[in-house]
Amino acid sequence: MALSPLESAQLICSDSKHVKISQEGVESLSKTLVDKMKANRHYIHFKGWKTHPLNPKLADDSAIDWIFLVDALNFSFWTPEGQEKYMVKYEEKQHTGYWSLCAAVNRALDEGIPITSADYCKNMSLEQAKHVFRSDSDTQMPLLEERVRVMREVGGILIEKFDGKFADCVRRADGDAQKLLQIVVDNFPCFQDEGVFEGKRVSFYKRAQILVADVWACFEGQGDGKFEGIDSITMFADYRIPQALVYFNVMSYDEELSALLKAEHMFSSGELMEMEIRAASIWSVELLTQRMNELIKSDAELQGVHINAILLDHFLWDYRRAHDAEVRHIPYHKIRCVYYWLYVYVYIVENGEIV
Repeated sequence: MALSPLESAQLICSDSKHVKISQEGVESLSKTLVDKMKANRHYIHFKGWKTHPLNPKLADDSAIDWIFLVDALNFSFWTPEGQEKYMVKYEEKQHTGYWSLCAAVNRALDEGIPITSADYCKNMSLEQAKHVFRSDSDTQMPLLEERVRVMREVGGILIEKFDGKFADCVRRADGDAQKLLQIVVDNFPCFQDEGVFEGKRVSFYKRAQILVADVWACFEGQGDGKFEGIDSITMFADYRIPQALVYFNVMSYDEELSALLKAEHMFSSGELMEMEIRAASIWSVELLTQRMNELIKSDAELQGVHINAILLDHFLWDYRRAHDAEVRHIPYHKIRCVYYWLYVYVYIVENGEIV
């Protein structure tokens, strides 16, 4: 059995050769963010998962099916420098990145294509996929054949083991975030985001953890989305959060890794440097979360506010996107695999409840 993402991060960071975490950086950013929250309680806030125009508006089994499909396919949308992005127009808006996937899925549903059905996914052809995920730019969706393979895989497993519905997986978890995470990674190979470090199996489970978090957010921490242990979900180790953490001087790279990043070296999943970057991201956010909650608890103005890794992950991703001009000079690691890419929505949690 693999170590958990948090255990894996701690192990890898304890012997990291190329990536370092600055305790001074952790302290500085923690204080800065808590000060921002004192001035504006909703600085790290929850706009509402359902408020995004592409997300389902009803919290029901259909929404769970939608979440499962998009999280199964939520990987590798980056575009090489200078190349036009994959883009989907939906309801008169242009969408790129993860949101282009959501737009394509919603477009298909509007056209009467039952794309969230396990049976449809199991029997998806490449030609059908080319139509469903057609681009409104000159750049087609990356890794389309791999996405078809993933859809066939997850559709078949849902039919074979879970009565064709991901809601069955959710309910088998009995309201336990870690149990649901384990059900996903034990049964769906495309979510098994693991590697080997010093002879030990380690895990990151980026998309599997997002899947748990999305169900939690869609149901606003109630009903099928009410999970014990939601704070045990770590940040979602991708390649954009490290960029933000380096910008905030929480993380740093040695000369060898920096040179590879600047040269736009293409990393492989499970490569040592790639794992060090992802592990440091997880552990950095864990340290930030711990320190921020310590500061929050000691401040009467912030009573009832609680930060977890999900919230902080989304804040950092959103900040990087909003301040792209300032952050873009920091290189990020490039990789093509089914295990990660990231999107964002943000929350505020008070007294353990999403509000």
